[in-house]
Amino acid sequence: MPHITLEYSRNLEDALDMYGLCVAVKDAAAGTGVFPPAGIRVRAFACDHVVIADGGAKHGFIDISVRLRAGRSVKAKQAATDAIFAAATDFTAAHMAAHPFMLSLEMRDIDADLSRKTSSIRDYLPEDMA
Repeated sequence: MPHITLEYSRNLEDALDMYGLCVAVKDAAAGTGVFPPAGIRVRAFACDHVVIADGGAKHGFIDISVRLRAGRSVKAKQAATDAIFAAATDFTAAHMAAHPFMLSLEMRDIDADLSRKTSSIRDYLPEDMA
C-alpha cells in the first residue's frame, strides 16, 4: 500500500509525460521507506470535463490522492507527503513556469475495518522486493 491516484485535465496529455510522472511518484514513494515497494500502486486518469477558475481552456491541473492503511505515524505520513509532492513539483516545474497550472496532493488513511484486498503480485516479484 499505498494507492496513489493522479487525476488530471485532459489538456495535459500532450504537454506532460503522464507515465513518466507516475514513475517519478512511485520512485519517490518507494524512496521514503514508509511504503513497501511491492505495495505501491500508481495510476492516472484524465478528466474530460474541467472548469478551472474563469474556465479558460489552457488551465490545467493534477490532483494527487494518496490512500493508505492507517497505522503510520503523522511524522512518517508528512515525510511521505512532502517527498511525493516534491517529486511531482519537480516533474511539472517547467510546465508550471510557462502555463496556468495547479498541482495538489492529499493523503488520507483507509479504514482497515472497511477495506478488503487480495493479491498474487508478490508471488511474481524478485525476493528483495516482495
